[in-house]
Amino acid sequence: MLLLNGDCIEEMQKMIDEGVQVDSVVTDPPYELGFMGKSWDSTGIAFQKETWELAYQLLKPGGHLLAFSSSRTYHRMAVAIEDSGFNIRDQIMWLYGSGFPKSLNIGKAIDKRNGVQGDVISTRKVTSSDIGQKSGWNHLNTDRGDYEYREIMNEHEGWGTALKPAHEPIVMARKPFEGTVADNVLKHGTGGINIDGCRVDLSEGDDTRLGGKGTWKTDKMANNVYGDYEGKEAGSSELGRFPANVMHDGLETEWARYFYCPKVSKAERNKGLDHLPTKKTSSMSGRRDPHDMEKSKIDNDVTGRFVTERKNVHPTVKPQELMKYLCRLVTPKDGTVLDPFMGSGSTGMAAKDEGFDFIGIEQEKEYFEIADSRINITAPLSEFFE
Repeated sequence: MLLLNGDCIEEMQKMIDEGVQVDSVVTDPPYELGFMGKSWDSTGIAFQKETWELAYQLLKPGGHLLAFSSSRTYHRMAVAIEDSGFNIRDQIMWLYGSGFPKSLNIGKAIDKRNGVQGDVISTRKVTSSDIGQKSGWNHLNTDRGDYEYREIMNEHEGWGTALKPAHEPIVMARKPFEGTVADNVLKHGTGGINIDGCRVDLSEGDDTRLGGKGTWKTDKMANNVYGDYEGKEAGSSELGRFPANVMHDGLETEWARYFYCPKVSKAERNKGLDHLPTKKTSSMSGRRDPHDMEKSKIDNDVTGRFVTERKNVHPTVKPQELMKYLCRLVTPKDGTVLDPFMGSGSTGMAAKDEGFDFIGIEQEKEYFEIADSRINITAPLSEFFE
């Protein structure tokens, strides 16, 4: 395992010069949204062709790249990846139910502009999870300690500016292979995806036919696709459902046919960091702990942000189980996973837990130290490079 504290462009070029090759790239790069005012999230590096050209050169032929992005900026990253030589193979969606809508109440804003205020319709007490949400649909009266639902005095009642975020797209790309897929897999071990290793567990009573009941209206249709196997239902698989390009965090029971992974918990986020100091950090996470929040002093409390006490202060930590699933999906047995944007180390933890070798690069010293500590829980032989 190799952990590098440095610029990913420089470090990837060094590895290319040294003849290093990897089997997959699984990464969560900056979304280029200027998230929480972080400078590293507004450099444009995820949109640069050069970034992905270097990853392309490090990958073996047929190797896969999985990279997260946001719904607003995914297209720019995907184009850069495609322009660097990759073939875009699919788009994977991670769905979640705890996204926080950051929408301006237009009707309320117009009333404020016009200097008018409607009658109070009703009130409710403010809870700890409400603190800081003055930009939401309700007016926060801090003197009385409750929300006032007021009548909107213009025709724009119910209008806002943004949807509730509920998914993160992941680009799935592949470096072109040499010869046929079979030739490439035999030579390099890359080119395919681990279908059986990533099947979704069946629930009691589920149809074991691949695709499930309803996908094919008749057995004849299924046989046309899968063939007629003697002594076995057409396309039957007791291993589970075929992995889909959707993953979720448990919204409804219907989603049980897809891979389930909740957002990262507080315990997982801080695991292995007992020796590090607890720091206060602002958060926009949809999963907030009311016990460790205090009223934010950021932008006069109008941003909807919160101050949270954490040891792992990285703002966009991915759950380890999600990263394990993705590493397992595209990395051959005993392969090496590269993450050029290691952050707090979730991909490294996942790769080592799945038995893969790992190379991680992180520029921010604070995040690197967190990643090194977290990954050492799983892999105590990490090497520290300045």
